[in-house]
Amino acid sequence: MHPEIDRDQMSPQQAIEILQQGNNRFVNNVKRQHDMLSVRDELKDKQHPFASILSCSDSRTTVELIFDQNLGDIFSVRLAGNVASTLAIGSLEFSTQYLGSKLVVVMGHSNCGAVKAACDHYKGGNIGEIIKMIDPAVGHETTISSERNSANTSFVEKVCWHNVHEQINNIKQNSDIINKMVEDNRIALVGAVYDLATGSVEFDI
Repeated sequence: MHPEIDRDQMSPQQAIEILQQGNNRFVNNVKRQHDMLSVRDELKDKQHPFASILSCSDSRTTVELIFDQNLGDIFSVRLAGNVASTLAIGSLEFSTQYLGSKLVVVMGHSNCGAVKAACDHYKGGNIGEIIKMIDPAVGHETTISSERNSANTSFVEKVCWHNVHEQINNIKQNSDIINKMVEDNRIALVGAVYDLATGSVEFDI
């Protein structure tokens, strides 16, 4: 992250811009050199991430790499389908209220297996509990009337975005802490989707 920026004084908009700049570096394969050793030493007693990201557990979506950030820059909460479970929301509350994160991002990604499972109405095992949290996004997609399944890439893409918005709504409905911080302009809560093919992140700001 930019060493000249005071994290305590950083605005939510600045946090978004830093992520956008980092993603641009990632897309163009011009990543910065990160001094892991010195940063690791600096962080041994405390952390002060500038952004918190609820993203999918997919192995291809590591947010520190996608946004070209160092140790301690991003508070990462990862669950299949980037679902805002109660525990995920609690983690985001901790990062914003006690660690000073200025931004909460709910980030989905293209070709998401959990979203595709929801599109196919998967019900098995504990995975089904995750799918239940994505199911409303499938119902919200009303522009496509045929081939409403995982074989339809356009349908999956639209459901992915609906799911990002659904999980943001879950956070709003279940976190007075985050709502108050957003109202006070202390943090921002935004959605995004990462494209596995291009490496680019599109923000919904």
